Amino acid sequence: MRKLIWGVLAAAACLSTASFITTPVSAQGNEKVFKLGIVTFTSGPGAESFGTPGWNAANRLVQALNAGGQLPPPYDKIGFGGLKVEVSVIDESGGTTKQVQELRNAFDRDKFDAIIGYISSSNCLAAAPVAEEMKKLLILFDCGTPRIFEDRNYQYVFRNSSHATMDNVAIVRYLQKRKIKLETAAGINPDYAYGRDNWKDFIQSLQKVNPTTKTGSELWPKLGAGQYGTEISALLQTNPSIIHTSLWGGDLQAFILQAAPRGLFKGRQVAIMAGDHVLHPLGKRMPEGVIIGARGVGGPFAVKSALNDWLIANTQKNEPGVLPSQAHYRMTQSVLGLKSAVEKAMAANGNNKPTTEQIAAALRGLEWDTPSGKIKMALGNGHQAIQANAIGVTKWDGKLNRMIVTDVEVFAAECVNPPVGIKSEDWIAQGFPGAKCN
Repeated sequence: MRKLIWGVLAAAACLSTASFITTPVSAQGNEKVFKLGIVTFTSGPGAESFGTPGWNAANRLVQALNAGGQLPPPYDKIGFGGLKVEVSVIDESGGTTKQVQELRNAFDRDKFDAIIGYISSSNCLAAAPVAEEMKKLLILFDCGTPRIFEDRNYQYVFRNSSHATMDNVAIVRYLQKRKIKLETAAGINPDYAYGRDNWKDFIQSLQKVNPTTKTGSELWPKLGAGQYGTEISALLQTNPSIIHTSLWGGDLQAFILQAAPRGLFKGRQVAIMAGDHVLHPLGKRMPEGVIIGARGVGGPFAVKSALNDWLIANTQKNEPGVLPSQAHYRMTQSVLGLKSAVEKAMAANGNNKPTTEQIAAALRGLEWDTPSGKIKMALGNGHQAIQANAIGVTKWDGKLNRMIVTDVEVFAAECVNPPVGIKSEDWIAQGFPGAKCN
């Protein structure tokens, strides 16, 4: 297990030898080039599961867009409305202070037209006000906290993927639909905004639909802890009916590898709200019978479509045997959303390169198709996306020689996301008013 974890870190470190990697386009004037920055983990425990796949997906997608004609319509036009895209990656590691300075440098010194970035909720919360202050276009692609657009309004900041409230509401709806009765619920979640928000959303949603469920252990390991022996012992001793976790990346892999041999996944239900990204690296070491999601209808839940076929083929061409997971899907939908907004703004602007304000106006309230279905900028005054979500149960498939998901349920976006004008916490507390479920 230690060799596996250190191998993951070593692989990530190889990518981090350059903190700023660029895929150049042919020399042209600024009016013919769209300069796009990608901020994601290229080093540290978050790189292997999220950062590297996210950067690879963005880089390969931009290459295909610049070539033109490689993606299905309406994404077959060259670049962004004829603008060639120059894409670079900036390492997200180093903490919020470093990320704020990196963001300022990216806009002031390096003159990026837009930034797509951030896996960490803490980095999103720190970066968003800075981009707004600078009046620069920032698109959040992954971080889960719902607080970004629930606590304040933005003009220049967007999130082209859903926030994590829907992960937890979807799991609870899944349990409810299958009439799984739970006496006690415990949680092991990272001790920062993302983990705190997720546990609160999950336990309050669960107790709203099943008031008799009691709260068990609430465990808060630090991000990057890596060792979970104490927490596993506590969970085994209290023996809850269900264990909820929002651990991710290397932390989630380490927890599973340490907990499975001790029998934590036997005789009790474990729910991993957005854990599809560990299925491939863990393989058969991933326990069966785990409730799992992917924050959307992507990865093992993806529905066949021309766009999804392209993403799978493109991923496997460059990473043989690898099926795209969360980071691939969320990054792809974020880039395609930006492309759609730029082209919409250009169509209204004589096909000239649009300003930041024109792109922001075009992205506000936008809807577009992606490999994981339709994305709608429905919340946060048109700045926050909602999308459908899928939940299933892990099972080993001997014929495919990989872990798959079975007993899948897909919940409509309007079923698991709060409606306009109400915060996630209040929506849950009030019993999900306005939810539109099948």
